[in-house]
Amino acid sequence: MPDAFHPIVTPLGDLGAVFDDDGKLVRLIRFHGVSPPKPEGPIPKSLPFLKRQLEAYFSGNLRDFNIPLVAEGTEFQRRVWKELQKIPYGLAISYLELARRLGDEKCIRAAARANGANPISILIPCHRVIGSDGSLVGYGGGLDMKEFLLRLEGVLPKAPPQPRLPLTWD
Repeated sequence: MPDAFHPIVTPLGDLGAVFDDDGKLVRLIRFHGVSPPKPEGPIPKSLPFLKRQLEAYFSGNLRDFNIPLVAEGTEFQRRVWKELQKIPYGLAISYLELARRLGDEKCIRAAARANGANPISILIPCHRVIGSDGSLVGYGGGLDMKEFLLRLEGVLPKAPPQPRLPLTWD
């Protein structure tokens, strides 16, 4: 089952998930946009559970994921990803704060690169890291998706409703 993509429909478009050989641990989740890959191989044991958790998250009924993950990367990247998982739902920190939490302000660029290399979108919440000035910067799924996730979690205020324009002018 290695590297077999399994599509998951979300309000942000389709995600593709990859599991370990036993189908229990999530190894990768990435955005696929409008054309999800076709399911490959047998259905991983954890896929239905992951789909339920993501559905609950996007409906506002889940704040903390508890599905087992295995993120492959360097020792430093894994440290960064572990630190990201400590950022609570509804909060965001700056890249500088992330570097401070790792014990060295000078590693800010390395921490930002590791944040950007996160293989498990949403579950490892790299979207919760923003610029020191509060700006939304750097998200592999696109800044519109980062904004959506931060609004969903209450970090940013809900978007005001867009006015409906009349279909015809009288």
